[in-house]
Amino acid sequence: MEELELHKRNKNTVHEARKERKSGKIPGIIYGKNINNLMFEIGELELNKKISSTGEHGVLEVELGSEKHSTLIREVQRNPVNHKIIHIDLEEIPKNQAIQTDVPILFMGEDFVSRKGGVVQKERTNVKVQCKYEYIPKHIDVDVSKLEIGDSYRVADIELSQEITFIDDLNTLIAFVTCNNKLSDNPIDAITEPENTGDNGE
Repeated sequence: MEELELHKRNKNTVHEARKERKSGKIPGIIYGKNINNLMFEIGELELNKKISSTGEHGVLEVELGSEKHSTLIREVQRNPVNHKIIHIDLEEIPKNQAIQTDVPILFMGEDFVSRKGGVVQKERTNVKVQCKYEYIPKHIDVDVSKLEIGDSYRVADIELSQEITFIDDLNTLIAFVTCNNKLSDNPIDAITEPENTGDNGE
């Protein structure tokens, strides 16, 4: 993996951070169990390019001065108006230790559900997994194309490589399909939540 070059920051003030952003630099910090907090700055274009390929929860190999670090993106702060990155937090990760992180969900096949008169109701936008850093996926695909009205999709339905385990409960609801009221002649019949098909003890 190509290393991302960071530049050391000596001051940690709001004024300095604003100056950096005006000059096309993004302030950030690296922290971890075995290191002191390291403040840095990086070019906005360079960072955006890297995040577009790794995702906002991905792994970055970075170089700060003469030191190299394997890091996990823990937080990307964005301007609420223009959505530009204003700060980034990186956590140093040991190479041979499994870590926990949230991975975003990429929903696929929603158009197929729409053609059948359904609407995908999303309960989760990410899932928590545990694995070594080199196995962290950019995103997790959730294919809902085969779901019918009333069907649900849970964590247990997601297929992952054997190197990755879920931290979330396998019964956690990811999404379910309801009837599109605009297409239904009888909105009362629209399904508002996945049907419980388990035994009721009777």
